[in-house]
Amino acid sequence: MWKSVVAAIALLALSGSAFAASAINRDAQTRTLVVTEGGAKSELTLAAGETVEFCSSGCFVTLPNGDLEALTGSETVEISGGAARIK
Repeated sequence: MWKSVVAAIALLALSGSAFAASAINRDAQTRTLVVTEGGAKSELTLAAGETVEFCSSGCFVTLPNGDLEALTGSETVEISGGAARIK
C-alpha cells in the first residue's frame, strides 16, 4: 500500500514540473510577455538570454507582436529578432 502512495506522490511531483511551458529570450533586449492564467493577467519580463518556466496548468500568452496564443503548458516560446515562435 505504501509503495503505491509513494509512487503516486512521486508521479504528481514530476508531472507538475514536466508540464510547464518555457520562454527563451534569444534577443539582446529585454522582452515582455503578458500571461493570463486562471483569469489573472501578469507580465513576464525576460532579460536578454533568459529562460523561464511558467504556465503549469494552461494559459493564454500575448506575444511581443500582440498575437494571443493558448498554451497547454508543454510548449516553448522562443523570442528571436523581436518575434516569438511557439514550439
